[in-house]
Amino acid sequence: MNNREASTECGGYQLPEIRPLASSDLPRVMDIERQGYSHPWSEAVFRDCFKDNYRLWALFKEDCLIGYAVVAYLVDEAHLLNLCVHPGSRGCGAGRHLLKYLMGQARQDGMVQMLLEVRESNHSAERLYTSAGFEEIGRRPGYYPAADGREDARVMTVSLDK
Repeated sequence: MNNREASTECGGYQLPEIRPLASSDLPRVMDIERQGYSHPWSEAVFRDCFKDNYRLWALFKEDCLIGYAVVAYLVDEAHLLNLCVHPGSRGCGAGRHLLKYLMGQARQDGMVQMLLEVRESNHSAERLYTSAGFEEIGRRPGYYPAADGREDARVMTVSLDK
């Protein structure tokens, strides 16, 4: 796999390819994870997600991994645990493309709703989720670690019955 840096240009942008994430993708996932989050997941957490009730997706532009998502399935609910796009590929629709794909796959797999938590301070992610039909249904106080203690999470959900 080529680990080139993701392009920062959107001109002539083509939607990236989505395929199942492989454990061999984890070095690049970890690179993107560290760039995308102040408190990134460990590689052990990602490895623990390679189970039957999880869906792990990779977003590729040409032969370069530029994003990924982790979704857990529980009964008829899909819980979006992690969605991250390389900083150099943001703002071009890659995250929206991946989110729509996740929602479609979950619907196809019989899930009736998707749930997620998002940092209260992550306004760009909140806008993405709201634009995809997610609505806030509650808060989880102190859910995320933060530089100055803990940060609340907004709990959001969308129906997949459409």
